[in-house]
Amino acid sequence: MGRIFEKRKERMFARYDRMAKTFTRIGREITIAVKLGGPDPAGNPRLRAALQEARANNMPKDRIEAAIQRALGRQAENLQEVLYEGYAPHGVALMIEAATDNPTRTVANLRSYFNKYGGSLAQNGAVEFLFQRRGVFKVPLKSRSREELELALIEAGAEDIEFDEDENLLIAYTTFEDFGRMQRALEDQQIELSLAQLQWIPLSTITLTEEQMDDVARLIQHIEADDDVQHVYHNIA
Repeated sequence: MGRIFEKRKERMFARYDRMAKTFTRIGREITIAVKLGGPDPAGNPRLRAALQEARANNMPKDRIEAAIQRALGRQAENLQEVLYEGYAPHGVALMIEAATDNPTRTVANLRSYFNKYGGSLAQNGAVEFLFQRRGVFKVPLKSRSREELELALIEAGAEDIEFDEDENLLIAYTTFEDFGRMQRALEDQQIELSLAQLQWIPLSTITLTEEQMDDVARLIQHIEADDDVQHVYHNIA
């Protein structure tokens, strides 16, 4: 009985850790968005997207407001976005987005993870050509039918649409250049979004064995746990 309780406790704390990391990541995205485009969501598409993600993840309002206020104060002056590239074991390409006030610390931490888990941090441009920057929109299937939403997404500018059966939502992709236009078109149609984000999408993928996947997962897990890291993208099928 004691072991069962301990396992439940471990799962509970793991869930809280993931939630805390998610809130921290979204909070930094809100701070950067406000710093770059101002605190008014109406004129700041990036802030609107960050607020949509915050609501979708049930982020408390006080944390959202704290992130906005942080951007308006001196705390945000040194916060900057940095893109890192690298290779995980078995030739897996990684793109790592960070938001940091100390790039020297961030790159040192990342290099230590790569060295420990059999990867290598690469120079700028060494991996980026394997990916394409695209807009990604996640649209929950709630009151509207799948066909109706697919048509609305196409009219708004979606290039590709996928259906995620597990989460019961549509995932639409658009070009980097059309991201803001499509976001505004979906908002005008009052289509609820759980995510509106620019992501690095691999141009092609590689297939790994289960054992190789474990090797890569160990590295990615440690990278994602770093406080400065916002997103990690890979080219695994």
